[in-house]
Amino acid sequence: MNPSAVDAGSQSLSFAIFAALVSVTLLLCIMTSAERDDLDEFYTGFRTLAPLRNGLAIAGDYISAATVLSTIGIIALTGFDGLLLALSTALSLLLLMVLLAEPLRNAGRFTMGDALVHGGASRLVRLAATAVTLASLLPLMVFQLAGAGHLVTLVLGFEGSSVRTAIIVALGTLMIGYAGIGGMKGTALIHIIKLVVLFGASLMLALLVMDKVGWDPSRLVTLADIGSGRGAAYARSGLLIEPTAIGKADLIASSLTVVFGAACLPHVTMRMYTARSAPDIRRAMSYAVMIMAVFVVLIAVIGAGATALLGREVLAAGGPQGSTAILQLAQGILADSAALSTFVFTTVATAVFLTLLSSVAGMILACGNSLAHDLYANVLKRSRKPLPRRELLVARLAAFAVGAPAIALAVLMQDRALRALIILSFSIAASAIAPALLYGLFWRRFTRLGMLGSLVGGTVTAVVVTVFSTTVSGTPESLFPEQHFDRLQLTTSGMISIPVGFLLGWLGTVLSGRRRQERRRQRYRAVEPRLLAGARRR
Repeated sequence: MNPSAVDAGSQSLSFAIFAALVSVTLLLCIMTSAERDDLDEFYTGFRTLAPLRNGLAIAGDYISAATVLSTIGIIALTGFDGLLLALSTALSLLLLMVLLAEPLRNAGRFTMGDALVHGGASRLVRLAATAVTLASLLPLMVFQLAGAGHLVTLVLGFEGSSVRTAIIVALGTLMIGYAGIGGMKGTALIHIIKLVVLFGASLMLALLVMDKVGWDPSRLVTLADIGSGRGAAYARSGLLIEPTAIGKADLIASSLTVVFGAACLPHVTMRMYTARSAPDIRRAMSYAVMIMAVFVVLIAVIGAGATALLGREVLAAGGPQGSTAILQLAQGILADSAALSTFVFTTVATAVFLTLLSSVAGMILACGNSLAHDLYANVLKRSRKPLPRRELLVARLAAFAVGAPAIALAVLMQDRALRALIILSFSIAASAIAPALLYGLFWRRFTRLGMLGSLVGGTVTAVVVTVFSTTVSGTPESLFPEQHFDRLQLTTSGMISIPVGFLLGWLGTVLSGRRRQERRRQRYRAVEPRLLAGARRR
């Protein structure tokens, strides 16, 4: 089933639902927006979210369009390797819950920069934190804005890059408004709505798949083996990355990149600051992990079901990376009943649309907050703190300053394979943010030079290695398939950049000298009870 062949009934119904969703979510953002010039309200929603609601918001922020579209497509086309990456995504949220959630909540106030300078003010660290936040989230925003343009044109039956460009600009502007108007409470509400709709649509689609295979998981796997055209190799590692020695190491590094990267992306970590107390964030993370675990099972069934029921050739026709697999399955699974097929397809398309919409809004908010709080309030205006209403104004303007370049890049790159952008974002988070947070929160002697080494060195290494990898050039699925500067036969930079990020953090600390290490240790001891034991802020 070709996803471009969407019938008129589906188009009309989808358009009506999309228009209603846009209106309702914009109204909700306005209703939940900050009514006063209070930074706590805009940045954290006064930390009033109950653990269940906060857990839903965290899971909603965590499940991005990359998870829904890219991961399902990889599972559909590569089987075991795709499932391994999906499990890595769930494991990363578990890592965040067990290791980072409470210290992050205790150390930070509004942004990741707050958590990184908990032992003492540092303009350089704040500046580096802002730069890394932008570098890690901008590629993901571009991917999802371009995906939103493709989705809407596909579902509504529009054709031509000019129409897609207009849709990208319109949706991007709308997402800037969501972030700038709603703040933390508004985006949290959108994430909760998105999660409920997406979870319901995924559950419905997974149940339909299991019904088609007689509720027999072994038959699903057998049919997927046949549909993949690769036989039993579909259930073994090797279809995503060649099973050579370097390929196996690259697959492990890719999984680690997902584990560390997804857990440390700034728009996810900022959700930790919305909890009232350490017990509340523990409970919220427990809900989020349970939701994510069930969701991984659902997308595994959907991915395998797409291959089993449609076949690899049909999925590959929708895109070389299978990014439309979930829509193709939704359209084709009940092809014998026009009414039911329209309902299923529209429900799934609506869920994916909401996912794209809310994910970009959360990322724009994280970048805008960092620009306003870290760069403007603590670097440019350090000697004289700005008034809260001025910082709030800057945060809202910063949402536009971040969103506008993302829209422009999405328009320029809308016709390219953009999986490299997902990989770049996760690689920067895993190579720069992960070592900075782990060292900063748990190593008493970790100095400012070590922090800058991890943040700057990890980011630069991740960018350079990714540029010279096969995801950017050298293959038909690359960002620039016509170019050939793929000097490194790797799919992610993790094998090189993650060790470099941790090594530079350690080396910078060692080179700082014992006197600075001792000063850092004393500062850490002063905040250690609050950082690790969860003492309440005064």
